[in-house]
Amino acid sequence: RRHLREETFSRERRRPRSRSFPLEFTLPMATANASAAMAARPAVDALRRKAPRASNARVGAVRVVARAIAAPEAPAVTKRVFTFGDGQADGDASMKTLLGGKGANLAEMNRIGLSVPAGFTVTTETCAAFHENNGELPAGCWDEMLEGLAFVEKCMGKKLGDASDPLLLSVRSGAAVSMPGMMDTVLNLGLNDDVAEGLAAKAGEKFAFDSYRRFLDMYGDVVMGIEHHLFEHQIDSLKKEVGVAQDNELTAEHLRELVKRYKKVYEAEGKMFPQEPLEQMRLAANAVFDSWNSDRAKKYMAINQITGLKGTAVNIQAMVFGNMGETSGTGVCFTRNPSTGENLLYGEYLVNAQGEDVVAGIRTPEDILTMKTALPQAYEDLVRNTQLLEKHYKDMQDIEFTVQEGKLYMLQTRSGKRTGAGAVKIAVDLVEDGMIDRQRAVQIVEPTHVDQLLHPQFKDESAYAADVIGVGLPASPGAAVGQVVFDTETAEELNSQGKKCILVRVETSPEDVGGMNAAEGILTARGGMTSHAAVVARGWGKTCVSGCSELVVDEENRWLSLGGVKLHEGDWLSLNGTTGEVIRGQVELAPPAISGDLDKFMTWVDEFRRLKVLANADTPEDAKTARDNGAEGIGLVRTEHMFFGTGERIMAVRRMIMAADTATREAALTDLLPYQREDFEGIFRAMDGCPVTIRLL
Repeated sequence: RRHLREETFSRERRRPRSRSFPLEFTLPMATANASAAMAARPAVDALRRKAPRASNARVGAVRVVARAIAAPEAPAVTKRVFTFGDGQADGDASMKTLLGGKGANLAEMNRIGLSVPAGFTVTTETCAAFHENNGELPAGCWDEMLEGLAFVEKCMGKKLGDASDPLLLSVRSGAAVSMPGMMDTVLNLGLNDDVAEGLAAKAGEKFAFDSYRRFLDMYGDVVMGIEHHLFEHQIDSLKKEVGVAQDNELTAEHLRELVKRYKKVYEAEGKMFPQEPLEQMRLAANAVFDSWNSDRAKKYMAINQITGLKGTAVNIQAMVFGNMGETSGTGVCFTRNPSTGENLLYGEYLVNAQGEDVVAGIRTPEDILTMKTALPQAYEDLVRNTQLLEKHYKDMQDIEFTVQEGKLYMLQTRSGKRTGAGAVKIAVDLVEDGMIDRQRAVQIVEPTHVDQLLHPQFKDESAYAADVIGVGLPASPGAAVGQVVFDTETAEELNSQGKKCILVRVETSPEDVGGMNAAEGILTARGGMTSHAAVVARGWGKTCVSGCSELVVDEENRWLSLGGVKLHEGDWLSLNGTTGEVIRGQVELAPPAISGDLDKFMTWVDEFRRLKVLANADTPEDAKTARDNGAEGIGLVRTEHMFFGTGERIMAVRRMIMAADTATREAALTDLLPYQREDFEGIFRAMDGCPVTIRLL
């Protein structure tokens, strides 16, 4: 509210203007607001006494100068919903802390003109407030979400819940730091009995009821807390009854029957599927916020030392459909090979499928390069968009896309997870291509990436050829040797005992994150190069072979069968993540060497680092390895470590320790002296010109 106070011109000039401004207006006395007229009357009377009577048509009007006094400032309103669509967006790529990586990049892709379905992002701050408010949305948030929905409906020309031409939504998570698969997603939101029938009339019965059964499954699992395997049991049973092997072989009639069976799963679990689309949206958003505190998300953050985040954002976006027939599809791709760093489009797609089919590893997809033949125009658009995104972000991008009836839509972009070898090559190539400078290259390669390149590889790959029992997809490179385990609990138990293991699964899920971290490597029967197992394994530098289709896994009875060989839990297995080979037994490993791109990259690191690098080395061999790897001296030679191992050295040390008299002890020391002299000479030669600090016994 503003109050008017009469002022003179001179006083107005002298008055500070920081919280006020002059108002100049005309009050026609016959029509002026009564309260305003009464407030202005003293000034009007004074002016009339001094001025001659007007002789024109504006008699009775008066010019008043007044000052507006600002009312006390209202508390700032927190904006919780940011929209994007039709080439405009409230946010941008710089707002990852507030909008999460996915929300910020969706906004940015809109801004640079890519084809992105309209949507809105509910902020990470809202997630924090949701948990502080005992699982309730903060005041005003739902109204903002409804306004965001109205924006999406306007952009897409459809309405949520309209059976004649329905808008369907996806509800996805998105924290400031990428956490693939750790939080929840709901697709096809807005479907109910009426909408499914309307969609069937508009887009085909098979498409409509395939979408509906997917929604019932995902909504039941994510929002209603119904175990996913209960739905899997129903679809597997139906496929056996009708004699088909793949989901997409089910007819429209079969899918209608499957929807009925899925509803009975709800009833058996004492749950009620909500038919009201707005209630579906509210509960789905709450479920995504809840997934921020899930065990798998907490474990992933602990493993990756992710701290200080407020929560996840919720991204609610108009659905586009990859399951509308042979001219539609969905996929995930990287602008460069995340395993090797090669500058070649890398990824996978499925025709007539939705996104979860690819990333969950439910079906083994096709190589992205074959899309050039299957969906040529969409592939051409995809290549152009990936080049634009990499140039815009100046880094390798991980992209999700959908093709609906031949038209490409971009659903997500983010900085791609990569192996150590991939990270170093990508950084070096981006510098040599003039896209980034050396300082930026050093920043985008993580310390763990360099550490991965210092891990052992197989000593001689030809030596194990006779023991190869199968080949899968080389999802994450490296060499892994361990004992076979079939679940997370066993993997973590062996790891706690200092034992190495290989986690074997039909397909991994986010709940397996602890076991994947504990294992040396991961082997799966299903899933592709962009499946959950592959993406997480690459990010951690874990060896992974996925999509080994001939692999038979009996998790209940603890055995696997591959290539005519049956292995039980505890048997030894080796994986070559670079070739995809699965090898029976323990294959010998060899230490790596620094060369090529890594050697070049580390010289760039030397340009910017301010600390010297000293090694812990206790033998001539260790000293030489340290020097070869760039160490500038030895910070500590632990003399007692010179005698570790077996043979005469350790025996002489034991005689010295256990000696009963001085003469026996001196004799043992005399035996030790040549070993020590020889070691120190070797250490000093290896470190010629560099400092060496020795701890004496």
